[in-house]
Amino acid sequence: MPLIKDEDKKYLEQEFEKHLKNDIDLIVFTSDDADCKYCKESVQLAEEVSQTSTKIKLSVHNFDKDKEVAKEYGVDKFPATIVAKRGEKDGRIKYYGLPSGYEFGSLIEDIKNVSKWEADVSSKAIEILNKIDKPVTIKVFVTPTCPYCPKAVGTAHKFAILNKNITGEMVESLEFDKEAEEAGVSSVPHIVINGEVEFVGAYPDEQFAEYVLEAYSHA
Repeated sequence: MPLIKDEDKKYLEQEFEKHLKNDIDLIVFTSDDADCKYCKESVQLAEEVSQTSTKIKLSVHNFDKDKEVAKEYGVDKFPATIVAKRGEKDGRIKYYGLPSGYEFGSLIEDIKNVSKWEADVSSKAIEILNKIDKPVTIKVFVTPTCPYCPKAVGTAHKFAILNKNITGEMVESLEFDKEAEEAGVSSVPHIVINGEVEFVGAYPDEQFAEYVLEAYSHA
């Protein structure tokens, strides 16, 4: 049974025809592990998305068997979905867990942004992000039914586009409940930057960038 409705596929075809500039890679890491609740669905969703544009190339890897590839992309759990420039071993824009519900919209926006390699953020945020010259990882804990989460995920991923030192990761709290519990997640979006700086909510990009700079300063 398809995960994307026919009318939605037609809409995506039109959107991608209009907005995709350069080819992109959609990379999925799956596993044979019985504990992986949505590995099969993550592959299926990526397959259906990739079918809507010739500019999207899908590759699927087994986390357990392709450990070197997982290491190249910085993947440490599964299922994982990555959006990257064609041919670049770049894991800066990640989804841990099935990007469904409201987060499906985040995935589509990422595909468009990565294809253009552009990110619409304020000049003040860009000024702050330009100061980041060492690795910073932004984890955004979400749930599929959270209407505010895509804004936080989108901001983290835009920052990753704008600065090669930044990695933005969506983490689906229900699928990775132990990690969410360890991070003290009680409401979403819950953002953790470099394991040190935390806040809850979909903040404007300037304020979000200030938190990134704070975490960078602690590193």
